[in-house]
Amino acid sequence: MESYVPAPPPGPIANLISLGVLANYVSRDVVDEAVEEAGKAAQRSDVKLTPSFVVYFVMALALFAHDDYEEVTQQMAGCLADWGAGFDPTSGGLTKARQRLGARPLQLLFSKVARPVAEEETAGAFFGQWRAVSIDGLIFDAEVSKANVEEFGLPGSAEGRAGVTQVRAVTICECASHAPLRAALGPAGSGKGTGERTLARPLLSQLDPDWILLADRGFYSFADWCTADDTGAALLWRVGADLRLPVLREFTDGSYESVVIDPKARGKAREALLAAARAGEPLDRARARYVRVVEYDVPDREGSGSHELFALITNILDPADADARALAGLYVWRWEHEIGNKQIKTYLRGPGKILRSRSPDLVYQEIWGYLLTHFTIAALICQGATAAGIDPDRVRYTRTMRLVRRRAGDPSSSP
Repeated sequence: MESYVPAPPPGPIANLISLGVLANYVSRDVVDEAVEEAGKAAQRSDVKLTPSFVVYFVMALALFAHDDYEEVTQQMAGCLADWGAGFDPTSGGLTKARQRLGARPLQLLFSKVARPVAEEETAGAFFGQWRAVSIDGLIFDAEVSKANVEEFGLPGSAEGRAGVTQVRAVTICECASHAPLRAALGPAGSGKGTGERTLARPLLSQLDPDWILLADRGFYSFADWCTADDTGAALLWRVGADLRLPVLREFTDGSYESVVIDPKARGKAREALLAAARAGEPLDRARARYVRVVEYDVPDREGSGSHELFALITNILDPADADARALAGLYVWRWEHEIGNKQIKTYLRGPGKILRSRSPDLVYQEIWGYLLTHFTIAALICQGATAAGIDPDRVRYTRTMRLVRRRAGDPSSSP
């Protein structure tokens, strides 16, 4: 849950806001580049509502999730004047402009601007030589329109509530800042759902070598582990009890060396790979990988009075690089992702809030707008906290969000 530690004086954050809000981290040049790359450059009919303006408008829709189009444009009145748009856009005109733009420019824009924002001085940003990042999913509820149901599935699911159709987002986020760095979207409604692991798969090939990726047990498969491992990034993933992890060698820190084997290798093929691992021989990496295992008990985690065994696997094979206790402590950082998801779902979007779009392309566009806006707020908090020498968790997200909202229409903050 959000920290209740008193927030620091607002000076560093307020000063940053005065230099620009959304456009401070999502520049006009990059917006224009994404629009051009998506083939959505302005036409003659777009003289007033240019594609680049509509991009910022979609981000503003995320910032003012409870307001209608007219109210959002009023919040952006100062920016409209600064853009030379001396007019009052209608709701219908804004809807048509969003439809002309589509989702692709915002998806490309996210891929261009989303980046790590924590610095070496940022509290909780690094584990040794690695930047801590995590992967997780979240669900967005969307309107039940014919087009949305056809794309996303029937209303309601085991994860959601009746009366809505649902969209899943899987993101890789920076633990310290909660800033999303990579993202994939797909249907989550009944009958059409795309699982977290499926959406995560293309993201795992996009890891940076200086990252350490934390993942919960739902993300492990041998193929996906290999994909992530091949990037050169460090990995620390929780795995389920059904994964066989033979003890090859025990270390003094309590961890042990093991091997993960392609489940397609059965019978004699599996035994041959296991024998090679026990002998310490080089393995066919397409079929087996050495890992190190850290196991520990979490007492009364579910409030039932019983303990729960956690099993973590890592590709950091030498305990001298990271001992078992440190790795167990690091895994707790994965919960920073849950905080980031809550910031989007509860504080930015609002509890129980349904996306306003009634067509799939605009639903995806709207979600990319949420991710971009959340990125800017998270980056703003992290930059201000680092400058003030405090942990970003000590800066209240809701307070910063309100400051950003108040400055959204300031011409000095326009792109």
